Amino acid sequence: MHTIAKTFDDLSTRELYEFLQLRAAVFIVEQDCPYQDLDGKDQEALHVLGKEGNLLVAYTRIFGPGAYFEEASIGRVVTAESARGKGYGKQIMEVSIRTVEERFRTRNITLSAQSYLVNFYRELGFVETGEEYLEDGIPHIKMVRH
Repeated sequence: MHTIAKTFDDLSTRELYEFLQLRAAVFIVEQDCPYQDLDGKDQEALHVLGKEGNLLVAYTRIFGPGAYFEEASIGRVVTAESARGKGYGKQIMEVSIRTVEERFRTRNITLSAQSYLVNFYRELGFVETGEEYLEDGIPHIKMVRH
């Protein structure tokens, strides 16, 4: 998988369509969770695209400190169903962490993890903070990395 990080304004129409389609396929259809994915925050995010050839297989969006949480954050972490089991989730997260560190000069990163993925994020250096909560009907927990 090769990765690229782009601001919203640098995205092509095709790239925008591809990641919106991937997010909808997983977060809305697969997880059976009707929610407003288009939250008005994509314009402020840095988008990390993971491609296998010309196919988008993994994605995250990144915010600098203060833009979403007090600390920098990574969200909308997603791997295409057809690409799971290949390590792309870990790879896109490692690239996203490095991108946060390089672009925002911080190691402090916050994310809102779906609870069933806590161990995945622990392996990347994140720890839980606070209690589990429901976000769009799905159990989540806030996790931080320092």
